[in-house]
Amino acid sequence: QVQLIESGGGSVQAGDSLRLSCAASGRTFSRYAMGWFRQAPGKEREFVQAISRSGDRTYYTDSVKGRFTISRDNAKNTVYLQMNSLKPEDTAVYYCAATQAPTDGLASASRYDYWGQGTQVTVSS
Repeated sequence: QVQLIESGGGSVQAGDSLRLSCAASGRTFSRYAMGWFRQAPGKEREFVQAISRSGDRTYYTDSVKGRFTISRDNAKNTVYLQMNSLKPEDTAVYYCAATQAPTDGLASASRYDYWGQGTQVTVSS
């Protein structure tokens, strides 16, 4: 069992930055690939970024390319999402998730075994 707790959300202006953190319980964090998803009101949950178990590979959706960066610190059981140049359309609840699935399926929410409770990010224009 893995418990995930996100933090770092908030309300910012367009163009600002935020760094989300996701702390995982347990001593097996390095066995899990990690992902960030987001869900805006009235919309489906969508993939944002993912990172492999060792951190050597990352994946992203096109809408965040060049603006968001995922990273992880396996010694701290934590995955991060650095979000720069935020836009109003980035407004959503952001969730981190953990999976033992192969990395070729990391963009699919159904592949993830554990989810955090989410943290709200609001970007105003």
